[in-house]
Amino acid sequence: MKNVFELHQNGGALEIKAKLPIMNKEDLGLAYTPGISKLCTEIHNNSAAADKYTIKGKLVAIITDGSAVLGLGNIGPKAGLPVVEGKALLDKQLAGIDAIPLCIRQCSVHEQVETIMNMAGSFSAIHLEDFKAPECFELERQLQAKLSIPVHHDDQDGTSIAVLAALINSCKITHRKIKDCKIVICGAGASGIATARLLLAAGALDIILTDINGIISPDLSKMNDEQQKMAYETNPRKITGTLKEALVGADVFIGLSTGNVITNKDIKRMNDQPIIFALANPIPEIDPVEAKQANAAIVATGGSKYPNQINNVLVFPGLFKGLLHSRKKTITKEMKLKIAYALAGLVDDPTENYIIPDVFDERVVSTVCNAVINS
Repeated sequence: MKNVFELHQNGGALEIKAKLPIMNKEDLGLAYTPGISKLCTEIHNNSAAADKYTIKGKLVAIITDGSAVLGLGNIGPKAGLPVVEGKALLDKQLAGIDAIPLCIRQCSVHEQVETIMNMAGSFSAIHLEDFKAPECFELERQLQAKLSIPVHHDDQDGTSIAVLAALINSCKITHRKIKDCKIVICGAGASGIATARLLLAAGALDIILTDINGIISPDLSKMNDEQQKMAYETNPRKITGTLKEALVGADVFIGLSTGNVITNKDIKRMNDQPIIFALANPIPEIDPVEAKQANAAIVATGGSKYPNQINNVLVFPGLFKGLLHSRKKTITKEMKLKIAYALAGLVDDPTENYIIPDVFDERVVSTVCNAVINS
């Protein structure tokens, strides 16, 4: 059996293949010169024609600067490239979408916006990946405002949608309602803040966000601008302290941080039948076996080793397929909610080991695609 290095050693996971056959001079004249001059003229007269006559109409750019790779941190642009290459591979295999992985230098938001805008004419959508918070929020906002194509930050949108879908079914199993759950999110970066916002939109009323400095609250001294906003949108009971204090009496733990940050003792301080989503990769916030031994009712991770894999791959291939098909320019809150409930609905009879569809469930991409189109 090949290991990961043997599998990727001959140029990674992707290649470019020709679509048009060139067997003779006539083919050459149509596929290249002089035939393409007609296409150039047509696109010059009508820029929208590029979507019809070039790869632009079906091409997604997956871009990273490697500054916030989940579970690994700031490992740099080149080290972040395998992540976006893997996502491009999944786009192609699962949804038939052509995507190009790109890494760009870590620099100011202004420079990154300019860089992406300058090359956006080659693409029909932008997929941002592993940009650190809080800069990622401003990067996404500026690109969405300035570009006429959809811009999706997977660490925000993909993560929050998958988490909500899994939580919907976890609540069914444990006979809870989202609005009644006390939810603790460990990690107040892009994924954590975006997940908190989508859960609030889904009806959650009691969410506590934590980071390395403690519980996000108006009294916490070290917070960025986005965390300061969340300090007034979450933590209605005004709890202060650390993650351990936040978990006392909680119903749900959502880990979007790093490995081994909670123990079985922490879980035992939670309410009966706690829901544990330990989603850090490659090492979860708590070992799933240990979490079950601490009487967790449901345990999910971000990896494929255990049941209940909550992963962005459930979202982004179908999302982009729907966006390219519908030519919608904006990913709305309503769209994200619709996708989450559609994904949850694919599990007819959820159990503790089956709260979310498998990533290879053939219904997933079409279900997400249709939710985008119909939202």
